[in-house]
Amino acid sequence: MRTLTPLVLTDALRPLTVTLSAVRRRRGFTAVHGLADPLLVTDDEGWTPASRLVDGSALPALFDTAVQRWGAAPHAAATLAWKSYTYWVAMPAVLSWATARRVPLVDADSTLLRFGGDEPGAALVQVGLRAPQVAVLPDDPLAHAGVPGITVVSDETLLLKTLRTSLLDQHLDPLSERIRAEVKVGRRTLLGSVASGIAYAVLRSAPALPGSTAVDTARQLLDALDLDDLVDIGIGDNGEPEVHRRTCCLAFTLPQPKVCSGCCLR
Repeated sequence: MRTLTPLVLTDALRPLTVTLSAVRRRRGFTAVHGLADPLLVTDDEGWTPASRLVDGSALPALFDTAVQRWGAAPHAAATLAWKSYTYWVAMPAVLSWATARRVPLVDADSTLLRFGGDEPGAALVQVGLRAPQVAVLPDDPLAHAGVPGITVVSDETLLLKTLRTSLLDQHLDPLSERIRAEVKVGRRTLLGSVASGIAYAVLRSAPALPGSTAVDTARQLLDALDLDDLVDIGIGDNGEPEVHRRTCCLAFTLPQPKVCSGCCLR
């Protein structure tokens, strides 16, 4: 596989970087603290390839981190760890698409993670990218730059399909299968967290996104990923968008129970 050099990749991801910086300024550090800064990891010492989650060798460490963080039962720890991990994995791909119609291919081989520390406010896991390929449309300046690592796709539909392939088919779907082989949790429950994570990532970044409303952008993404039946996105009494899940992440089973704002239990 041909990959981008760090300099070219940094340029390819610049619109995403600007968006993440805007989100950080508006919502604070914790809004993006599950992503490496810079997002492109050039020294992978201390990082674990996501492929080790998919093959199962790093899953115990992920689950143990969740147990220690929340005191959760095994199936709840797995579900909540998945919720956190998939939120941060999906965010770069969906926000890069939303801001610049550029899609970093976040397959398991291109994604790195490290487990969060014990300091207050630390993310359960932090995600970084290791020189992923980037998919662009024919009218993108990178399409004609003559550099390796750029995948040019013919239209918007195929770009979204490429996003789906790298994020779901080559990463989260096989990871979901591995998790469900370890603990008793349903596929729909896990996918519900992916759907809500994508919706929240887009809506929380709304002021930094160009073009159509964040609600329309989130709905378009969920439809393209066949996740649109797992959440409802509406407008609350305060006029702000709200995400309502149709599945539960099991946070209510914690020793200190939590019912998320968009939980179906409400």
